[in-house]
Amino acid sequence: MKEANSLFSFLYSALLSEKTKKRTEVFFVSLAIISFLLHLTIIALVDLKIILINDYSKLLSNPISAIYTPFSFILIYEVYLLVYYLPKSTTIYIGKQYEIITLIIIRRIFKDLTKLEFSDNWLNSQANVNFTLDIFATIILFFLLFLFYNLNKKNEIKQSKIQKTFDINSFIKLKKVFAIGLIPIFLVLSIYSLAHWIYESFFSLTQIVDKIKDINKIFFADFFTILILIEVLLLLFSFFLSDKFNKVIRNSGFIISTILIKLSFGTEGILNTILIVAAVLFGVIILAIHNKYEKLEARSTSSLEA
Repeated sequence: MKEANSLFSFLYSALLSEKTKKRTEVFFVSLAIISFLLHLTIIALVDLKIILINDYSKLLSNPISAIYTPFSFILIYEVYLLVYYLPKSTTIYIGKQYEIITLIIIRRIFKDLTKLEFSDNWLNSQANVNFTLDIFATIILFFLLFLFYNLNKKNEIKQSKIQKTFDINSFIKLKKVFAIGLIPIFLVLSIYSLAHWIYESFFSLTQIVDKIKDINKIFFADFFTILILIEVLLLLFSFFLSDKFNKVIRNSGFIISTILIKLSFGTEGILNTILIVAAVLFGVIILAIHNKYEKLEARSTSSLEA
């Protein structure tokens, strides 16, 4: 038992400690800067015909599209943060999901800037329509994230006053186990997805570049499927702690929100935007109602004690 606990402590410290988070942040920020400069260099070499690539991707045709590459690494770091916060705070963990999907839209905006068509009728072009939808979606999502974290701040203050029982500590340890298990899955998926994306975007000599699944569908669709399964398991285990209606609805609502985000990866255009905004809006409303329940329960308890 002691050996198992020692191994668990070692793995958690090595993979998900504050020190590891700092190192991971430095690594991915450095990688983002290097990749951005490298992408710009490749674009320049292709433009000067020093490197000859037939039928190359639009990611090599415009310097603005180079912004897409560092954002890909920033997104990978955000996924690490999502795993990092899983054992620490359910709401921050969900908030990281919302940050990831917002950053995906922002990255898509940078990519689509190279496809814009400037004409008298802006909405005649599908690329222009998608760009406009993404701009408005980003603003809405940014505001919803502000509301979500503001609601979470109030909830965290109340939760900090609750004494940690043996059952709560056991549940937190279970979440740590899931987080440790997610790290190798995250690494394998990210390496595979990045290698696949780099090959298809920069080295493919065929016309399938614009038809293949993009990195979002390769990585995030699969990763969010795994998250849904873990969230369902955590929901079931949480019944050992509490069967309070508002807790069950909150956790179930967060799962529905994650499912909506997962479904968005299989859609395009306005439906994609609607699913993403609906997912975050649903999570915000669920958390707001949950907090109202907690406030009402606190008042009832105070009245009974008086």
